[in-house]
Parts: sequence; C-alpha cells; structure tokens
Amino acid sequence: MRILMTGGGTGGHVNPALAIAEIIKTNQPNSEIAFVGTEKGIENKLVPKAGYKLYHINIQGIRRSLSPSNIKTAYLVLTSPRAAKRIIKEFKPDIVIGTGGYVCWPLLKAASDMGIPSMVHESNAIAGVAVKQLKNKVDVIMTNFASTADSLGAKAKTVRVGNPINAGFGRLSKSEARRILGIPESVRTVVLSCGGSLGASRVNEAALELMENFSAKDKDVFHYHAFGRIGAGNMPEELRKRSLDKCENLRVSEYIYDMPAVMSAADVVICRAGAMTLSEIASMRKAAVIIPSPNVTDNHQYKNAKVLADAGAAVLVEESELASRPLSAEVRRLAESAELRAAMEEKIAEFASDDAGKAIYREICALTSEKKSK
Repeated sequence: MRILMTGGGTGGHVNPALAIAEIIKTNQPNSEIAFVGTEKGIENKLVPKAGYKLYHINIQGIRRSLSPSNIKTAYLVLTSPRAAKRIIKEFKPDIVIGTGGYVCWPLLKAASDMGIPSMVHESNAIAGVAVKQLKNKVDVIMTNFASTADSLGAKAKTVRVGNPINAGFGRLSKSEARRILGIPESVRTVVLSCGGSLGASRVNEAALELMENFSAKDKDVFHYHAFGRIGAGNMPEELRKRSLDKCENLRVSEYIYDMPAVMSAADVVICRAGAMTLSEIASMRKAAVIIPSPNVTDNHQYKNAKVLADAGAAVLVEESELASRPLSAEVRRLAESAELRAAMEEKIAEFASDDAGKAIYREICALTSEKKSK
C-alpha cells in the first residue's frame, strides 16, 4: 500500500499522523509512506527523524483578525491544490490521510478531485476549520469524540475510532525508562512539564517557578521540561539568571524527542489540554496537572480538561489562576502522596482508547478495498 499522510504546523497534528503511519507499518511492513507539510511547521523536525520522506506545499492559515496576510492566504487557497496534484501524481498513493491543520486542505481536496480514497482524523471534540471545509470532500471522517459527528453534520461518513497513540507510549515500564534515561535510582519523583510542541510562555513561566521552588530544592526529584520554539529566545537566559542551568536534576530543552520514554518515567505530568496530549497521558495512566490554553477555538482545551477534572482524573489549573495557585504547590501535593496519584491514575485510565490503532487500520483497509472494487 502507498499512503500519503498530511497534517502539520504543530505536534498535535503531526504526532497522530506519525502514529497512523506506524499503525500501517506494523500491519503492512512493506507499505510506502510519505508526508506532506509546509516548510515552516514542526513536521520538518519530526517527519525526517521518523524516517519518512516529506513533500512541501505552500499554504497558510487564515488569521481571525483583519490582516493583509489573508490576501496571500486567499491566493494560496487557489494555487495550492495544483501543487498537491503534482505531488499525488509523483507519489501515486492508494490513499491520502490527513490529521488536521491547514496543510490538509489542498492535499485532501486534490485527492478527492482525482478520485483517490481520502480520509481525515479529527482528534478534538470541535472540528478545526480545515476539517469543516473538507467534510464534503473526503470519503471518511475518523473522530476521537462521538460528539464531533454532530458538530460536523456528516454522520453518514463519520466513525469514532479514538486517538492514534505512538506505539512507544507504554512500551517501557517506569523502571526500564528511568534506567534507559540514566535517572539515578535514588530519585523519588520524576516530573515532566511542557506547553505543547511549540511551547507556551505562561507554562514556561510556571515551570520556572516550579523549578525554583520545588524541583531544584529537592535532589530526590528529577524534572524534565520542554520550552518549545516560543521559549527558545528567553528560557536559556532565564535558567542562567536563576542558576537553574547548574542543577543536575533538571533537564530543560526546546523539545523532548523521546517523549514516550520520558512520560513512562514520570510520576507527575504538567501539560496543555490538547486532545492528543490527554489521550497520551490517559494511555500511560499518569497523574497530571492540566493548564488548558485559553487561545483556542471555542475554549475547547478547557472543556477537554474539565471532563477529566470532574471525574477526579486530573488537576485543572487555568492560566489566570497560576499567580494565586502556584504550580509548585499542586505538584508538591501530588509528589508527596502516592495514594492521591494512584487514585488519579485509576480514574484517567477510563479515558484511554486502547483499541484505536485497530479501529483506524480497519477503516483504512475498508476504504481502499471499497474503492478498488468499484
């Protein structure tokens, strides 16, 4: 099978695409898979690292405010499908699969126009702009939430499969991961914090507070933090100012490439509330402090996090609360109570989609077989 994958801009789009590629490779090792993204997205780091070819399309998103860049966007909306058709003709895919983000639109539209099987996976409860624009083009819409079909109004072609998780999540036990990562056996608590693949300024600030007031003061704690591209300009200097760059129990970097291993090693995770991130911590059964991004459509990250918090499966802290409710206090409470963590781990396990990979592969095979028989 030959598959073109598309989904870019952020890890929330790229990682599920990589997970689907891995699902296909596991079931059909001889499959040929390539990706399509933009020249600026994080896919340029993640896709080649995973060993796949990456094509580029020139496309960008629409700004919600009045902006001259929207004129360029309108032009690219008209011209990018032609570029997508050239890629399709060169690669000759049996199916084209997208995972959201504006780069999906030209490729899946072109595939539909050319009669090539196409499907898109939407991980969030509220579909993004690209998926909404593609609902009448693609053959199948796969979702994580059952409610997504209602919001799209395309029930006939929508199937709930859950979120695809990288097979590395759960492959290692906590002790194996700590040994591989070189974490000293004396460490009592491993903390993992990140603000998404691109980073988040407010999460970085909260992480600095956490490191200063908790992690750096306790040598029995080992702390990983990813500050993202957004923190590349100031985080190294902030760490030096606070002498945190000299702490042997802190591992601070722009991006964590071995996230499955680091999350396996972790006792407490601090993260955003993107659907893929929540699926990963649910799959890994991790106690978590969730800081939803307030800068997303319809405040869907808060809604995602509230579902977990209401079930006792996670701690929800809004950005506006961080000044009066320091992250260090919340993490300390979890770090010092194995019973509290165990209760949260049990609750969050109820939100895991352990059969998502099988369901996704089944849908891919069904669509390609159906198209071949016509």
